[in-house]
Amino acid sequence: MLSIEQRIAQDIAAKPEQVRAAVALLDEGATVPFIARYRKEATGGLDDTQLRLLEERLRYLRELEERRGAILASIEEQGKLGDALKADILAADTKARLEDLYLPYKPKRRTKAQSAREAGLEPLATGLREDPTQSPEALAARFVDAEKGVPDARAALEGARAILMEAIAEDAALVGELRDWLWEKGQIRARVIEGKENEGAKFRDYFDHVEPIARIPSHRLLALMRARNEGVLELELVPALDAEQGHLEAEGRVAARAGIADRGRPADAWLRETVRLAWRVKLHLHLTLDLFGKVRESAEDEAIRVFGDNLKDLLLAAPAGARTVMGLDPGIRTGVKVAVVDPTGKLLATDTIYPHEPRNQWNESLARLATLCTRHGVDLIAIGNGTASRETDKLAGELLKGLAKTHPGRKLAKIVVSEAGASVYSASELAAREFPELDVSLRGAVSIARRLQDPLAELVKIEPKAIGVGQYQHDVNQVKLARALDAKVEDCVNAVGVDVNTASAALLARVAGLTPSVAENVVRHRDAHGPFPNRKALLKVPRLGEKAFEQCAGFLRVPSGDNPLDASAVHPEAYPVVERIIARCGREVRGIIGDTAFLRGLKPEQFTDERFGVPTVRDILKELEKPGRDPRPEFVAPSFAEGVEDLKDLRPGMILEGRVTNVAAFGAFVDIGVHQDGLVHVSALSHQFVKDPRDVVKAGDIVKVKVMEVDLPRQRIGLSMRLDDEPGQARGARPGAGQAREGGRGGRRGGAPLPPKPAPANGAFAEALARAMKR
Repeated sequence: MLSIEQRIAQDIAAKPEQVRAAVALLDEGATVPFIARYRKEATGGLDDTQLRLLEERLRYLRELEERRGAILASIEEQGKLGDALKADILAADTKARLEDLYLPYKPKRRTKAQSAREAGLEPLATGLREDPTQSPEALAARFVDAEKGVPDARAALEGARAILMEAIAEDAALVGELRDWLWEKGQIRARVIEGKENEGAKFRDYFDHVEPIARIPSHRLLALMRARNEGVLELELVPALDAEQGHLEAEGRVAARAGIADRGRPADAWLRETVRLAWRVKLHLHLTLDLFGKVRESAEDEAIRVFGDNLKDLLLAAPAGARTVMGLDPGIRTGVKVAVVDPTGKLLATDTIYPHEPRNQWNESLARLATLCTRHGVDLIAIGNGTASRETDKLAGELLKGLAKTHPGRKLAKIVVSEAGASVYSASELAAREFPELDVSLRGAVSIARRLQDPLAELVKIEPKAIGVGQYQHDVNQVKLARALDAKVEDCVNAVGVDVNTASAALLARVAGLTPSVAENVVRHRDAHGPFPNRKALLKVPRLGEKAFEQCAGFLRVPSGDNPLDASAVHPEAYPVVERIIARCGREVRGIIGDTAFLRGLKPEQFTDERFGVPTVRDILKELEKPGRDPRPEFVAPSFAEGVEDLKDLRPGMILEGRVTNVAAFGAFVDIGVHQDGLVHVSALSHQFVKDPRDVVKAGDIVKVKVMEVDLPRQRIGLSMRLDDEPGQARGARPGAGQAREGGRGGRRGGAPLPPKPAPANGAFAEALARAMKR
């Protein structure tokens, strides 16, 4: 059997020696960002995506080996571990295969088959199976024993059947064969539960729906699962579109494996019924749960991937930069909360105004905002996109017009920003420590202002799940989701780099090698002793030892420190390479930084040694061209159309500008300023075929869209980025209902033709399935 490293190498398209080096580094406590950037020679240049996959597979395979060991020990303790079984267990390459092999030996609650064996009925079961020419009733009569709980021949035959059914259902080879067959042929069938039509209207596209389990998209599977959990739909896995014919084929496969054939012999009818029950009562239910678990896990992985990609786009969105910003957290009855922050994010002033109903203090609000703008030299106004956003945007528009007249040389702009997670931050312990005297509602306005200055620095203060750029994030494995999102945040923070003298503890805690407690120590040391003059000074921070310094130093910046290299991504351990470059050219460090022509004229091979190879030297030369470069794009603001402020203002055919807020497998949601995101279905993103919507757009992009349809009752907007499309034009199959993104305001409309209705579900089976899945 292949080693763990060899299996991972196949999975990530790498060489085993690359994987072994990466695993060794991870086991030593190295972080993925550090390995990806500063250990390229060791890993052969594995990037952070490959390393994250490697990390996940390493976790799975080590859990697999741990489970394999426990199973071998359990079976050996029972005295049943033969050479053939041991070889099969050692060769099992998935957790499902391991559990199939372990099933007959797994300690279980007392079963009907166990009771039958204790009553001495195993010879009856074996006798009928091996010699169907015997009469079941006549043979069973020999096993009647009231003292053993077998009062008559009928009870004896029931016990013998239970023994055979259990033996068939625990045949690992048969279970594996049927699993593969059902995966290939199986159809997920959904039907509305009677009386739930109105309550579950958002799922109405699935009220009578059939789709192959192997090809169902992740978002649709999660929608079906949610509808089932909400008691709207019942789900079943049928073996084929013609359910009854599929069940008969499955029974034939079971019979063939069990060596049972109907040739008209006395016991054949009894054996055939045993096979039928073994499939319908045991195997079908077991495999349905198994395959539903498999497809759900796959759907969750896809949903987590989509969420992670959107989160990355949001975190790496263009920062407005070091400008004075006024944040407006819109509200109607509770008023609009106002906060002004300086270019470093420091809070300068707060206020609450009431321009909307019921107070309607429009002119007074304008005057107070104008005063704040002129007093503090506000450059940008950030407006949250929640309730009353458009009304507040209109207020800000009038403010800009007024200031343009009174201060003609002053340039001021307004931008609507996502306020997702602002309320979570406002009520957090972190916000309470940062602004202990500030009202919770005003903290949200501060967060809105700061996230315009630097989305990354502000959004790291919020639990990633609360940012709301996923699909069905509350329905997926929360541990796996948190782990994946934390990894994505870590990658983003380290890709940009962090100014150690201005960063918050929340941001520092995301730097490779720094824990939340050490990050707090960094801030305390900075507050007590002033700014860090260089990277080496970090070693004076309590609990920041050599290992933590190795991991974090390259990602921390000291912009105006003693050593200009401390402002770059060059790791302190590689400073000797720069010294060799300086020695050869006879120039100062500051003289070569930014000298692109000179740096590009150097040959990396001339500066390598036994520790630093060409990849590292090449990275150093690139970094010296533009130290501490920010990989994020330039800041641009969308312009919402005047007079389009509500869903009722939309008309098919309108062309509008908006910002992409979320990208799902089935399309992209776009904020066009009407409090409800519209959906650009994947088929309407481009004139070319689009497999992955993120190939065309990402969260934060500003796009032009055409309104295709407006569904007021369901609060849904259909958009197209193909501006020559005409409203009402057919566009092919669309994703099913119930796919509104969580944490956001989006929705979409279904309409794909459905396959023919399958045969009715077995009532007892459906109930058993529902109970099992709820457990």
